[in-house]
Amino acid sequence: MPSETELMLKGYGLTTAEMFYHMPDYPHVLNTFVWQDYDLAPDHDKLLNFISFWRDTLDGPLHSVRFVHRKMISPGEWRHVTGEFTYH
Repeated sequence: MPSETELMLKGYGLTTAEMFYHMPDYPHVLNTFVWQDYDLAPDHDKLLNFISFWRDTLDGPLHSVRFVHRKMISPGEWRHVTGEFTYH
């Protein structure tokens, strides 16, 4: 499994989703669940896979999902430094 830094350098960003779902025993009550993972925009395959997992296996039906995606670093913001000079 690649490290978080390797994922960020490959273009992954942190996706945070807030799921609103109906409580299985109280269908008129909404509850929330927060999910985070590194994902690629604009496809968001990991998020869509998690939503599919939720629909297929969990009892609380989803009401809505809102999410935000933030690239932590991009290749243009990172550079490899081989040395450093100190000047008084």
